Amino acid sequence: MRIGEIISSSKPVFSVEFFPPKTDEGRVQLLETARTLSDLDLDFVSVTYGAGGSNRDGTVDITTALKEEVGLEVMAHLSCVGETAEGLDATLDRLRDVGIDNILALRGDPPQGQEDFVQPEGGFGSAAELTAHINEKYDFSIGGACFPEVHPEAPDLDTDLDYLKTKVDAGAEFLITQLFFDNRAYFDFVDAARQKGIDVPILAGIIPVTGFAHTKRICERCDATIPADLEAAMLAVEGDPEAEFNLGVAYSAQQAAELLAAGVPGIQFFALNKAPATRAVLGALRAAQPWRGARGQSIGA
Repeated sequence: MRIGEIISSSKPVFSVEFFPPKTDEGRVQLLETARTLSDLDLDFVSVTYGAGGSNRDGTVDITTALKEEVGLEVMAHLSCVGETAEGLDATLDRLRDVGIDNILALRGDPPQGQEDFVQPEGGFGSAAELTAHINEKYDFSIGGACFPEVHPEAPDLDTDLDYLKTKVDAGAEFLITQLFFDNRAYFDFVDAARQKGIDVPILAGIIPVTGFAHTKRICERCDATIPADLEAAMLAVEGDPEAEFNLGVAYSAQQAAELLAAGVPGIQFFALNKAPATRAVLGALRAAQPWRGARGQSIGA
């Protein structure tokens, strides 16, 4: 089913992002994680993309397995990095042929050791170009990424939103944010996007903190800000793994509940291929249903 249609339902949607594992053992673990989380009625899952063949085949393999073996609706990420239009079409053909309906079109980050993105010869220079290409040649439901705290390469929010609108104009039916911890960043971003004429649903991206040091490294790579109060609380437990896990779950559950009560159209969890934290947060949300009575506000919808 097309994600653009799933999001248009009267209830908020929940999704989980996975990445292709590098080993057979990791593949088994990922599929088990997906089965565990599917019990909580996920609306879809997404699978990240490795450019230039690094784990591109793994993306197609895991995307197919999640759909055929686990029975989940799946969105495959697709990146411009190191890819020709012909190579991307070959991947799109494979995904279409196994019944995948959904693509997240991305420019992608430069390869490790390369400071700036370089447009591949015969490829695309932006997510907007990739989106337009897919929209012209295929019948996928296409999503795009967005950045509540501004894309690291954009000089300011206004410029970032001008570019974001080109993705939507090119055919992106919905957007998913980069991870964030401060809900005010999301609310302000949505307000600014609407003023720019960006009218597609904007799903909120959340990462449950299961290990503070690891999460902090992820945030440094993507320029996401960890609120001072959350960092202070994490430091106060002095590296105790259980305490960090419990604190992270509590924070994410509270963050997601506030977003849902405000009427966000959905939440994507960055689960890092592990079930416990996301399962705990999503289970709490399913039980509390903080979105009841909030859909009329339609924040981000």
